[in-house]
Amino acid sequence: MQNNVLILDFGSQYTQLIARRVRELNIYSEIKPYNKPPKDLSSYGAVILSGSPLSVRGEDAPHPDLSEIKGKKPLLAICYGAQYLAHFNGGNVSPSNTREYGRANLSFIKENEPFFHIINEGSQVWMSHSDTIKELPENAVKLASTHDVENAAFRIEGEDTYAIQFHPEVYHTTDGKQLLKNFLVDIAGMEQDWTPDAFVETTVAELKEKLNDDKVILGLSGGVDSSVAALLLHKAIGKNLHCIFVNNGLLRKNEFHDVLEQYEGMGLNVKGVDASARFLNALAGESDPEKKRKIIGRVFIEVFDDEAHKVENAKWLAQGTIYPDVIESVSVTGGPSATIKSHHNVGGLPDYMKLKVVEPLKLLFKDEVRRVGASMHMDPNILGRHPFPGPGLGIRILGDINEEKVKMLQEVDHIFIKGLKDWGLYDKVWQAGAMLLPVNSVGVMGDERTYEKCVALRAVESTDGMTADWVNLPYEFLQKTSNDIINKVKGVNRVVYDISSKPPATIEWE
Repeated sequence: MQNNVLILDFGSQYTQLIARRVRELNIYSEIKPYNKPPKDLSSYGAVILSGSPLSVRGEDAPHPDLSEIKGKKPLLAICYGAQYLAHFNGGNVSPSNTREYGRANLSFIKENEPFFHIINEGSQVWMSHSDTIKELPENAVKLASTHDVENAAFRIEGEDTYAIQFHPEVYHTTDGKQLLKNFLVDIAGMEQDWTPDAFVETTVAELKEKLNDDKVILGLSGGVDSSVAALLLHKAIGKNLHCIFVNNGLLRKNEFHDVLEQYEGMGLNVKGVDASARFLNALAGESDPEKKRKIIGRVFIEVFDDEAHKVENAKWLAQGTIYPDVIESVSVTGGPSATIKSHHNVGGLPDYMKLKVVEPLKLLFKDEVRRVGASMHMDPNILGRHPFPGPGLGIRILGDINEEKVKMLQEVDHIFIKGLKDWGLYDKVWQAGAMLLPVNSVGVMGDERTYEKCVALRAVESTDGMTADWVNLPYEFLQKTSNDIINKVKGVNRVVYDISSKPPATIEWE
């Protein structure tokens, strides 16, 4: 790929957002660790240096070799990257008197600079650093300041090298996308030709080359990710794709039957496997959320291994893994990012399973997956379906799991989701679900005291799952939903609504 942006990751939690913003400009981008850059840089038209939780003044400061990049390719250094360029090229980086974090406004912008094309003084930016650039290198030109940060942006004379102390990739920087466009399109000359159609064409070609005539097993879930992965693979290998939909006993009400019906007429070879008893038996008595995820992941692998033996000469297991799954499970770059929680479809296969893994969507965010699906004319009902976690209700039942709890939560969830659809709210919500809490509370029904379960409803809005805000659902809707749940679901006497955003909370409770 000749029209590619290389993002060197120094461990910032914002690095993946840089990739998102670049892709929103229809320019492809790849994230690589700062200490393991590609040996061949010929396919990259520009390079971006990310931020970092570390200080350029520290002994453990990331120290990349930029000899083949700086001055030779258009370079944009963000936050730590900007401080790195200043510190190691004769400038002065010192601790700030106070941590510079949050919103700020540009109080000065140098005139007639293409980097700040159609961006005006007063534009809001987002700061997140504890060091600041006190003095620029001798060959640097100051491009912008805020009230508290004198050297908010600069460039190096005689090079297409630009540096900024703020983060253009976050939504709080109002002109961040324009700034990236100015750098990538106007300065670096990148072409905006990475579209969903282009992704489909490239990915199908790569899958054909990689898989040849091999048989592939794909686990379908009924959701967007696995469905889009299935269509891409079907385009590439046709009848050699064998799709399996597993009932793990933790699906939504009637979902096993409904999902199998959903795929009829799509031309996919789909087999339904009811392994609900196997999953519930394996989970019996386990209440630790991470261990539950591991158990569900292990049993998934075991079920697929059993089914793989029924498909003669199957060599690959395909998964609908997407970027946020990878990011949250382990740093995609092998850097210092912390594991937030493991995902059942991330981390490879055990040695005993003789299948190789293929993940056609692992570098896409959820909204990108939907756009790719739309470009292949996928059923809008599938594309518009809310994300549903791979471990299903297993991570929405806090504490240990049994069949009674699953049925209880299925009924609660069904009332909540059906209500969202009936009230015309479903498409305004990115993801919704109910959590069964491991507590009982006192209630009164009729003249009798009850001591029954509490459930929490959760509805969030997001674009990619990396961040999310709770949805302000109408009080009238919440009131009716609460009444319906308490009146119709035996064993529940209290309903609460979760108003936590991500971060600091995650979308799921476990």
